[in-house]
Amino acid sequence: MLVLRSYGALALCQAVLTRCPGRLPAASRRWLSMERYSTQERGRPNTAEYRLYFKNDDGQFISPFHDIPLYPETDKDVDVPAKKSKPNWNKNVFNMVVEVPRWTNAKMEIATKEPLNPIKQDVKKGKLRYVANIFPHKGYIWNYGALPQTWEDPKHKDESTKCCGDNDPIDVCEIGSKVCSRGEVIIVKPLGVLGLIDEGEMDWKVIAINIDDPEADKFNDIEDVRKHKPGYLEATVDWLKSYKVPDGKPENQFGFNGEFKNKDFAIEVIKNTHSYWIDLVNKSDKTDIDCKSVTVIDSPFCCSKEEAESIVKSAPSTGSQSPIPSEVDVWHFLKS
Repeated sequence: MLVLRSYGALALCQAVLTRCPGRLPAASRRWLSMERYSTQERGRPNTAEYRLYFKNDDGQFISPFHDIPLYPETDKDVDVPAKKSKPNWNKNVFNMVVEVPRWTNAKMEIATKEPLNPIKQDVKKGKLRYVANIFPHKGYIWNYGALPQTWEDPKHKDESTKCCGDNDPIDVCEIGSKVCSRGEVIIVKPLGVLGLIDEGEMDWKVIAINIDDPEADKFNDIEDVRKHKPGYLEATVDWLKSYKVPDGKPENQFGFNGEFKNKDFAIEVIKNTHSYWIDLVNKSDKTDIDCKSVTVIDSPFCCSKEEAESIVKSAPSTGSQSPIPSEVDVWHFLKS
């Protein structure tokens, strides 16, 4: 079993499997995750050298991929001794790392192959990547990001789609009203999931809502999105299908004929990807994923806080941002 060094963290394997006999009412819990993390920029924004590193509330640099727990903590967890299993009050909500705020175009992502996995802008053929504006949309149409401590295993073939994972944390499309900030850690409840097939790889897209959204109580499953945000799911399919077309790529395909699967299906997918992540960081086998962490102390890749600090210090100094190319604002009209 993997153990986290940070206080009050969940016992990971048990968090995947344990079913809670009861849940505290929301009013009696105070979620801690959103208070616990900060970010530090390095390099010049809008350049290939830009990196966004993460710190926990102890001031330690950490990996957003490996050190931020999938399951958020509450004030109730803090009082539980570190080596005891925490009651899983939060089995249906998850931490999310926001990579791309809604309405923005820069394709930012957790750098899975770099130490401490900072957020960086994706580069293709030497150029920074920006998603195209496809009429009537502007940039990403949700807050887009990933669930920490999950991994879509490229060696695991999905039974339904016969496609293997894309070697990344599982993606999240957060549909709440707030435009989040890059690097923000929020707590979301999943409502469903869409099985995108991207160039032959399985690339699940979890549909979720921030639990702090004013209307969060209205949303408990995928059909609630159809009811309260009509057209949003259809726009999501259209966006994900077409966003690469302006770059000369074919349309993406979907498993299950483009059908959104429900909340229970989504939670099962999340649990599976969490178990793949546990296997990833608990093995000494080399992969192209950098598994360096500060708090996963039973992992062979755990490092000291001093080593983590040296990684960040070696990154380029923060500088003024480079201008965004004017073509990023172009609107693309696709033939139906």
